[in-house]
Amino acid sequence: MLTFLAATGCSHTDGNENEQTLPTPAAESQAPVEDPRGGRGIRFTADSTIVGAHPIPFESWTRLPDNRIAVNFQAGAPECYGVDASVTETTDTVTVALRAGRPSDAVGRMCTMVAVFGTLEVSLNSPLGERTVLRAH
Repeated sequence: MLTFLAATGCSHTDGNENEQTLPTPAAESQAPVEDPRGGRGIRFTADSTIVGAHPIPFESWTRLPDNRIAVNFQAGAPECYGVDASVTETTDTVTVALRAGRPSDAVGRMCTMVAVFGTLEVSLNSPLGERTVLRAH
């Protein structure tokens, strides 16, 4: 993520001031991978009151007991950035929409721009079983 942020701040020109080529972000449609090691990131708690929520991708997920999975993602430090998720379940898939924003108590607070590897546990209505975990677009 830091590499992408640094790269998007730069542009390339071929001598023509009006023509710029910007880097293309990684494809959002790539399915997240299962990480059996799981839970290695800083634990975030779901916060449905985040301000300025926007979708973020998660890179991997981990199977947990008791109808839960953990999604692993990159975000800002939890003191200044919060996450929330919604889940859509079918008989074949579990689709997770992950969002990030500012916790309401951090609005207006000065924050550093540091990326952390985070983990959020997500509850399911029924056991994951053989269903495929997908990332919402």
